[in-house]
Amino acid sequence: MTPRDASEPNGSRWSDLDRPPLNITALRRGLVHEGGLWSEVDVVQRTGSTNSDLVARAAEGRATEGAVLVAEEQTAGRGRLDRQWTAPPRSGLFFSVLLTPSEVPVERWGWLPLLTGVAVATGLSRAAGVDTALKWPNDLLVTVRGEERKAGGILAERAGDGGVVIGVGINVTLKEDELPVPTAGSLGLAGAVSTDRDPLLRGVLRSLEEWYGKWRAAGGDAGVSGLQEAYAAGCATLGREVRAELPGDRAVVGEAVAVDGDGRLVLATEEGVQEPVGAGDIVHLRPA
Repeated sequence: MTPRDASEPNGSRWSDLDRPPLNITALRRGLVHEGGLWSEVDVVQRTGSTNSDLVARAAEGRATEGAVLVAEEQTAGRGRLDRQWTAPPRSGLFFSVLLTPSEVPVERWGWLPLLTGVAVATGLSRAAGVDTALKWPNDLLVTVRGEERKAGGILAERAGDGGVVIGVGINVTLKEDELPVPTAGSLGLAGAVSTDRDPLLRGVLRSLEEWYGKWRAAGGDAGVSGLQEAYAAGCATLGREVRAELPGDRAVVGEAVAVDGDGRLVLATEEGVQEPVGAGDIVHLRPA
């Protein structure tokens, strides 16, 4: 990595000693190996969106499956519905990966964001020692002083005809006065035993490689691969009364009772109907 000039507004890459830069050499040594999923790992100091950059690289033929692009700072990070994701430099993990599951039927690719959620939660539990939960479909939750808060999100985008770019943003060392909204959290605020981003990133990517391998070997069958069961076990949305805000200004209220074989959230409504929700915003109305 090229150090940032000390005359820049944010100073040198070492200006915040509590937030050292990622060690690209160690990351490559730990993740890229013969027969493994990860084919290349790049770290950039600053970019608008790692997802947009990696989608463009894939379209230009400059990225293959297993490419990983990490940014120390994102200025235009995006969540679902084009929501903005911002954080101070080196305060979190902001990265995207390119996957090309050619042997899996396209109709099963909708499981990839949920698979990534399971992998991220598993990897962080091992590497950070912090309990995390998943809010359907793409949020990572932590508990801060007894309150459930969002510490991360996942965004999947098609990359050409045969690929998917999955972006992950995780707040690692954000302090209370740096949070973009009061409902946000970070691993540090949740009492993580480690906020060293190098082992955290390696742990998450190794977990993602493991889960993606199981899912791909099962032809994308979430039941056979164990993914459906694992997601349900870690999903904080299940067992709660929720409001699903759907496209077309429609809303459905009911108890979240299951995640079906297609990765949809199944709501049991007061009318006695079980309605699967494939897309939309979910609002937790009461504790599980």
